[in-house]
Amino acid sequence: MRSNETLKDQNCVERLSGALRRTYQMFVKNRRELLAHGNRKGRRLALDIIEHALKAVDPYTAVKRLVRVTYDELSVGRLKIDLSQVGNVYAVGAGKATLPIARALEEILEGRLTKGVIIVKHGQKASLKRVQVIEGGHPIPDTSGLRGARKLLKLVKTGERDDLLFSLMTGGCSALMPLPIDGITLPDKRRVTELLLRSGANIREINAVRKHISAVKGGRLAKHFRGKMLVNLTVSDVIGDPLDYITGPTVPDTSTFEDAISSLRRHGLWDKAPVSITKHLGRSDPKAESPKSFRGLKYRTFVLTNNIEACRAAEMRARELGLNTEIISTMIDGESVEMGIVMAGIAKEISKYNNPVEKPCAVISSGETTVTIYGKPGKGGPNQEFALGFASKLAGIENTALVAIGTDGTDGPTGIAGGVADDQTLQRAAELDLDLLQNLRNHNSSQALKRLRDAVITGHTGTNVMDLRVVIIGA
Repeated sequence: MRSNETLKDQNCVERLSGALRRTYQMFVKNRRELLAHGNRKGRRLALDIIEHALKAVDPYTAVKRLVRVTYDELSVGRLKIDLSQVGNVYAVGAGKATLPIARALEEILEGRLTKGVIIVKHGQKASLKRVQVIEGGHPIPDTSGLRGARKLLKLVKTGERDDLLFSLMTGGCSALMPLPIDGITLPDKRRVTELLLRSGANIREINAVRKHISAVKGGRLAKHFRGKMLVNLTVSDVIGDPLDYITGPTVPDTSTFEDAISSLRRHGLWDKAPVSITKHLGRSDPKAESPKSFRGLKYRTFVLTNNIEACRAAEMRARELGLNTEIISTMIDGESVEMGIVMAGIAKEISKYNNPVEKPCAVISSGETTVTIYGKPGKGGPNQEFALGFASKLAGIENTALVAIGTDGTDGPTGIAGGVADDQTLQRAAELDLDLLQNLRNHNSSQALKRLRDAVITGHTGTNVMDLRVVIIGA
């Protein structure tokens, strides 16, 4: 006999699957190209599962579920706010998943939203009624993002005692809203960002530095708001959902000057970073430390969706397709190529021994891998390198296919979401006289995947919940 909890889980799966089918849209724009060669069945299954996972973590839908207005009562989850006692309602934000959140919030609040400013990645701009949409540079900050950050700060400072502020910070906000402290220039910040990205530093290490050279990050933006309440609506793109790394400008910070210094030293960057930055960090002035609490300011934070939900949706869809499933981990980090090789080892284990899951199966994983770059790099990204690393160790394994993507649709500094690899990739590369290992050494994974016709193209997906990978084995 199945427990009530099991029945609830099954009902949840059925409701979610039905909703996904009713509202289904295709994220992968070059699906036909990807299915024209290789292990077609495995590729089709993996792409289908990826599509459903992306749909399940749509921030627009999540806001519509969470936020309600009934007469003068605003409900955000269990939080209730009497709008008759609120003056102005503002919305500010930055990030790759911020636009759909702003759109949903504007529709829900209608005329009650006074004004807003958000900063999105170049290519994401859209027209909203009350929220100004500004484009900025990512992953390297630029002058348009700097201008947007100044406008955003100006709006926050206008808040009065009875006002309500919605903060819509999502992944990418650190690059998209650059506002360095006095004495540090935008070129300085660009330089240290480039150094950190090339070093293989993880997002916590990178943001520990960025928060301590910023006038708005590390909770500093919230300190400028004098209103009644601050409500954070965010999407997690960091392993473990640490609030001060996914919506850093508007929650108290847990990192310190010492963390920032350690990040640079750990990766051999202290002597390479601009002098203005090392001088500022080296002083470690307690008065300049990021706020560890918000005295006098009421605030609540709501994580709309994360990579765990993406993996669960992928698992649901795989089961619908008749596959056994295993979520290996939602917390995978490390060097991308090495993690791809590890995943190939898992695929071999399953193919030969049906361990840890019996084939035919879908193995699902997520997290945020990194790439350490030496010398002058080509074009690529962590998911593309993961796919090629996986392919490089797949010799002798049949009926296996992988799709690896960045859920925001941009893998590294490219317009490619990720890559596809299968048990025929090595043979196809040899026929094209394509040296996969050489392309990996040169960090030129984009060119290799384009020649193989295995680069996944989605464009901006409107969400951002880290990397997602699906491996089909034995189907």
